[in-house]
Amino acid sequence: MEDRAQQRLGVVYGLAAFSAWGLLPLYFKAVATVAPLEVLAHRIVWSLVLLLIVTVTRGQLGSIMTLFRDARTRLTLACTTCLIALNWGLFIWAIANDRLVEASLGYFINPLFNVLLGFVFLRERLRPLQSVAVVLAAASIVWLTVTFGRLPLVSIVLAVSFGFYGLLRKQVRATGVEGLTAETLMLSPIAVAWMIWREDQGALHFLHDGARINTLLLSAGILTALPLIWFAESARRLRLASVAFMQYLAPTGQLLLATLAFGEPFTRTHAISFGMIWIALILYTIDTVRGLRSPAVEPTPR
Repeated sequence: MEDRAQQRLGVVYGLAAFSAWGLLPLYFKAVATVAPLEVLAHRIVWSLVLLLIVTVTRGQLGSIMTLFRDARTRLTLACTTCLIALNWGLFIWAIANDRLVEASLGYFINPLFNVLLGFVFLRERLRPLQSVAVVLAAASIVWLTVTFGRLPLVSIVLAVSFGFYGLLRKQVRATGVEGLTAETLMLSPIAVAWMIWREDQGALHFLHDGARINTLLLSAGILTALPLIWFAESARRLRLASVAFMQYLAPTGQLLLATLAFGEPFTRTHAISFGMIWIALILYTIDTVRGLRSPAVEPTPR
């Protein structure tokens, strides 16, 4: 009974996390009058404040400080810090510039790009369904490029940056909360210095655009850190397959918001491209479930 209760709680945490990420564009659209870099700076600073409170309360601050003692770990965290800043910043920019459909495609592609990274860097053999899924993902990018006459750079950069972020974070022995605390700790001095410079230039929105904008910018930390904490609690209680099913809620919510709430166009070209991605994700999910059911779950070296 206790196991079932923990699993139900894991589902609740997972649904909360992925739903929050799916609805996050509503927040960024609400602060669209603020420069994307300033929104990013507030997201970094106020996330750090909340994460420090959480880690101190849990007695994990010592573990975070330990991460900085090893030179290789410091270098890895420096790389992941740059990647997550790029990912966050581009996502904020995409919403402010009515490119959320393209951004959501990037997060649909991400699991398939992760499979490709595993093949290239971790020497994991691509199983037949995985190979087909990766080829379909590549075909969707080619289709968009040929039809629109340009690469869907937002989709590609979001998928690639988050994919490499995950690959590098695997090399760091830290929980999601500990790792993000370390990353925001490294980013915050830059974010604060940038905001001070913007204030000196008379271009900072914070404290100058009214109580609504101030409150929204202060809320960036909660909206960033809480879903991560919920995700960590969900992953601790559920099997990989259960989490894999729920992860598609986030880009699905983003796509629905883009088309139904923000009025972004969803053309026949988009429909064909997303259709290929969705078929690829179905194949990927089937392969994931099969892999968990098989006796050998370790990747096969190629």
